Amino acid sequence: MGRLDGKTAIVTGAGRGIGRAIALRFAAEGARVVVASRTEARIHDVVREIQAAGGEALGVGCDVCHEDQIQTMMSRTVAHYGAIDVLVNNAHGFGMAGKPALYPTNTPLEAITDAEWELQLRVGLMGTLWCMRSAFPYMKTSGGKIINFGSLAGQRGQAGTAPYNVSKEAIRALSRTAAREWARYRINVNVINPAAQTDALTASQNANPVRESARHTPLGRMGDPLADIAPVALFLASSDSDFVTGMTLMADGGLLIGP
Repeated sequence: MGRLDGKTAIVTGAGRGIGRAIALRFAAEGARVVVASRTEARIHDVVREIQAAGGEALGVGCDVCHEDQIQTMMSRTVAHYGAIDVLVNNAHGFGMAGKPALYPTNTPLEAITDAEWELQLRVGLMGTLWCMRSAFPYMKTSGGKIINFGSLAGQRGQAGTAPYNVSKEAIRALSRTAAREWARYRINVNVINPAAQTDALTASQNANPVRESARHTPLGRMGDPLADIAPVALFLASSDSDFVTGMTLMADGGLLIGP
């Protein structure tokens, strides 16, 4: 038996990178996975990959900047699978509305426009909140696992990416609050702060050579989304983590070792 047999899991931002890796791992462990992304072609690629491996998946187009699309995603999930047991809020975006970017630009705090602040907070903090709030009625009676994503950039106050940093730290505060308030409903809420070599990180490092790289990690490498980050999400999605809530798990190769 898989560790997620019989469970329905929604993974946002599942078209590539860490989201894709989590969707694949969850499906391999028996979950019925809703592959959510704003890019239709990537959705279909991941769904086909899961199905080719014998897993079950439903592709849903969803831009988490829009609450109505999130509500539609939740309704389609319940109509198709009957429940929502796990929610992974992985989606994030950069740039400005109508001008998306793969990674955050290195911009001094005083030069960042309100438009960029607005998008970062909308797609990060508000998108996470809207997903949580929309999933809550379905989890309230049967419990569930919510996995959100923070960032080392926020914890360390990385220079040049203030809106991203603020959004990610706000998500951690939101997660701690939800963990306290929703514990009575057997809903566990946790955060992963990853350090993984994704296409977005590679592009960011090429543009900003001072950004984190393998040489900075005590373990001597950046994480692999499928081998290193997805198993942490699997732990938080499974019954193994039933006594863990309100925590941030540092899947970072030791980049932020601390007490």
